[in-house]
Amino acid sequence: MKYTIGLLFVLLWTGALVAQPYDFQLAVLKYRGGGDYYVNPTAVRNLARFVNDNLDTRINPDYSYVEPSSPDLYNYPWVHMTGHGNVLWNKAERENLRRYLTGGGFLHIDDNYGMDPYIRRELQKLFPGKELQALPPSHPLFGNIFSFPEGLPKIHQHEGKPPAAYGIRIDGRLAVLYTHESDISDGWESAEVHNDPPEKRRLALQMGTNILAYAFGIQNR
Repeated sequence: MKYTIGLLFVLLWTGALVAQPYDFQLAVLKYRGGGDYYVNPTAVRNLARFVNDNLDTRINPDYSYVEPSSPDLYNYPWVHMTGHGNVLWNKAERENLRRYLTGGGFLHIDDNYGMDPYIRRELQKLFPGKELQALPPSHPLFGNIFSFPEGLPKIHQHEGKPPAAYGIRIDGRLAVLYTHESDISDGWESAEVHNDPPEKRRLALQMGTNILAYAFGIQNR
């Protein structure tokens, strides 16, 4: 795999080049409001292992939970957020998240069914004047490692609406990715949690690999 300057920047930024035996760690974002941020406890761990197996990375599978207002947020180059319900960020949390994202951090939000109206409201407060932009199937996110010519895969049906990916760019860089009507992080969960067929879990993990690889600037040779 080819590691671009973007990944090198992330590793230097986190001080992770000296970490052993892993290069860096991922995190799950905690939040207030009643939503269940903790809902997929095996998802990020399984994704990290899958990415390590397929890209020869050294991501620590033991992720951390991090508060949006915490200085620890800057220890993690990639932060995942999911849940079913309400999300609330206060002023201090928004300011810290904004600094993290404008400074090079990456936030992946996956609506686990029910988060959509609340996260859209909070993102508008986080970046006033910036709208979530739909990412077309031609976006590099859908072909940098594994090919998804139709865009985001649909893992769980819920209301049967088509899956969609949205982004917020900062200075031309995709800093926030919002996946909706896909339940992709449910597909990262251990097989016994949702009893998803193996092909669905494989699609979810492959798409998750694309997301991480895109955030870190990793491309196929």
